[in-house]
Amino acid sequence: MASSSSERGSDYEATHVHAVYEDIASHFSSTRYKPWPIVDRFLKALPDGSIGADIGCGNGKYLAVNPHVFIVGSDRSSNLIKIARQHHPHAAIVADNLSLPHPQHSLDFAISIAVIHHLSTPGRRVEAVKCVLEVLRRPSSEEAQDGGKALIYVWALEQKESRRGWDEGHEQDVMVPWVMKGGGEKRKEKGQRKKGNEALTERQEPAEQPKDKTFLRYYHLYRKGELEHDIEEAGGTVVEAGYEKDNWWAVATLK
Repeated sequence: MASSSSERGSDYEATHVHAVYEDIASHFSSTRYKPWPIVDRFLKALPDGSIGADIGCGNGKYLAVNPHVFIVGSDRSSNLIKIARQHHPHAAIVADNLSLPHPQHSLDFAISIAVIHHLSTPGRRVEAVKCVLEVLRRPSSEEAQDGGKALIYVWALEQKESRRGWDEGHEQDVMVPWVMKGGGEKRKEKGQRKKGNEALTERQEPAEQPKDKTFLRYYHLYRKGELEHDIEEAGGTVVEAGYEKDNWWAVATLK
């Protein structure tokens, strides 16, 4: 039964998440260029020479934040990965969050920014967190704080101050529109056609302009405390957590 539920979730995400990002990749990338402050702080605080992963890296905007670390970015969208590959010397590969190619317990850090909320069932979300945590180095002992760390961001349910207006009591599983403008104003152009010595002016019909197109993406809106719960369920320990710009975030390690 669990396997069947996971398969349904995978099929649902293929249609309502992955296919959408393939279609909107270029337009989406053009709006994603400024690092979020806490992600920027996390990456810049890493020791020089650290090696890590950006899981669900999108256009790779975080790959070059800290020039003294090396990051392997991954994303399900091949079109976004084509854009991410411009951030040399870092790597960018096509990979699924639930089937990562990294050796377990091998990396100093990982980031997962606005990704796990796209998984469509509770079990798949916990599994996605587990996959992020399992790439991290284990601490040298139970008391030591020298293990790898992961920073995870998800959209919050509690964002009544935002233009979306979601808050407690709202449905947590939502479809969020992404609108691609058709572009270009319609305009009428005049041309001239000669007939003998007479110049005739004719009105050319404007070419039909593309219409706006709306794509719907699936999101699970996390309520307060839910991300920490999923991290614990996935075998992690929350080191730090908070709220920033309509998102819940947490820094976690392996237990």
